[in-house]
Amino acid sequence: MLRLIDFFASFVGLLLLWPVLLIVTILGFFDTGSPIFVQTRVGKNKQPFKLIKFRTMSVDTKSVASHLTSNASITKLGAFLRKTKIDELPQLINVLKGEMSLVGPRPNLFNQEELIAERDKLGVYDVLPGITGLAQVQNIDMSTPELLARTDREMIDTLNMKKYFRYILMTAIGSGSGDAVK
Repeated sequence: MLRLIDFFASFVGLLLLWPVLLIVTILGFFDTGSPIFVQTRVGKNKQPFKLIKFRTMSVDTKSVASHLTSNASITKLGAFLRKTKIDELPQLINVLKGEMSLVGPRPNLFNQEELIAERDKLGVYDVLPGITGLAQVQNIDMSTPELLARTDREMIDTLNMKKYFRYILMTAIGSGSGDAVK
């Protein structure tokens, strides 16, 4: 049932938000010259997939978790996109393709070995990663791997339709600040 909702919501979201996606893409060309950011992430069953986002950091920023990068890497447009969470909108394509859900554990990088180990212990990779979830609305990011994995597991174990929509609504109205940046 949730996959059907994910598919329908991402399809409608992309249909309705295409003007925003187009404007941000154009602004991104002026900001960094490369508005779309594609990065290999860990998906369900630890399978790799290409996560799509709007670029919020300079093109030469090292490919590491956000909490390991410098605040100086974030562009002015990028700061706005992160604050409003508009940088996440292209992930609706990942949801439409079935690589992600609207709600689930945030997908990490393959080089985040400590987080992978913690999530492996708790079976977090048994579900699709998501755009938002319990950890995001509680401001728990990937800089605290054990806490994040436990929170992800709690969300998986207690997720129901009401919480699914609550996490989406909380994210849309501003809960959660995203991954920490130094």
